[in-house]
Amino acid sequence: MTKYEITTIGEFHVNHNEDCLFLGEIGKGKLLIAVMDGCSAAIDSHFSSTLTAKLLKRIAKEEDYKEFVEHKEKDEKQLLEDTLKQLFKDLAEMKSKIGLDREELLNTLILGIINTKDKRAEIIVIGDGVIACNGQLFEYDQDNKPDYLGYHLNKDFEDWFSQQEQKISLNNIEDLSISTDGIFTFKKFNNNVYEPINEEKIIEKLLFDKTNKDNLNMLKNKVFELEQQYGLKPTDDLTIIRVIQNYYN
Repeated sequence: MTKYEITTIGEFHVNHNEDCLFLGEIGKGKLLIAVMDGCSAAIDSHFSSTLTAKLLKRIAKEEDYKEFVEHKEKDEKQLLEDTLKQLFKDLAEMKSKIGLDREELLNTLILGIINTKDKRAEIIVIGDGVIACNGQLFEYDQDNKPDYLGYHLNKDFEDWFSQQEQKISLNNIEDLSISTDGIFTFKKFNNNVYEPINEEKIIEKLLFDKTNKDNLNMLKNKVFELEQQYGLKPTDDLTIIRVIQNYYN
């Protein structure tokens, strides 16, 4: 699979990009993908997103090493649950160790495990965001009141996890994307005349169109094209991970 990513600050944000992402191997033939969006009304929301990404990086390395040593592979569903459980534990420990307030650990999270060999994926959405797979769009909208993971770190993980409904299993993956909700915030930033384009076409260009898929900067080029050709920039931070199946390997 060819992997593409972009994270960029929104026009309405001045100091920090409050989004973050992580993409990395988590065992043989498996990828961990994650995008995070910090709560703008919280405290140092860029910190929460970045911390989550750093912890996921460590968890992925540990799972990769554990599989190598034990010669035992987990399926993607179990790996997703175990990864989230460890993240849950790590965040709770960090909160306690350095005295973080709840408002310092508020970010959305789309977390997925992709089995690149069997072309399957398990994904959970905590808060809001977008998943696109093989031309189909799955939008998770919590009406600007996301149920952040940071709200639940004092709970029993198994009880909390069993109640999560924003989980999806995907098969026969050819083209998969996860995105923060900044993808819905493209606006004109000057009074020049540009070619018109609607929200549906913007999403199609970023999440479905495969033009220039041989260029690893495909997503960055598409965002630049939206600016130059259509006069549009995202007003909120935008983060996308996209993977497309290869057929020439």
